[in-house]
Amino acid sequence: MSEDRRGGDSPAWGRVGPEDPTADPATHPALHTPDPTAEQPTVAVPVGDGGPDSEATTEKRAIPHTRTGGLWAALILSAVVLIFLLVFILQNTEPVAINFLWLTGTLPTGVALLFAAIAGILLVAVPGTGRILQLRRQARRG
Repeated sequence: MSEDRRGGDSPAWGRVGPEDPTADPATHPALHTPDPTAEQPTVAVPVGDGGPDSEATTEKRAIPHTRTGGLWAALILSAVVLIFLLVFILQNTEPVAINFLWLTGTLPTGVALLFAAIAGILLVAVPGTGRILQLRRQARRG
């Protein structure tokens, strides 16, 4: 499978091309070409058959960015954020009274703020998931 799953020729991705009169290459990310002068990570690769009479030469090749590399970076960033969150919760242990509808209780301040953040995430995630499903359904149809 040589085709990149983020783009490719699949009509489900809604490719914008020259046939689209509203497509502006300067502002549309699908039409943006990467800067060829940008610094790419390289790796030295041995060239030759490796026989006793061959010279040991190396060639520098660009290392492409992969999904695994992006996942690894996201994992490290997530771990750092979780450490900061844990420190925040451990430093804010004073109990606070919480009232919600007819329920009343006390929680440490850090835990109460964590629950509030989770509720905020859900307020964004639920409609976002609905919109993603709607767009997928529309892409399958046409």
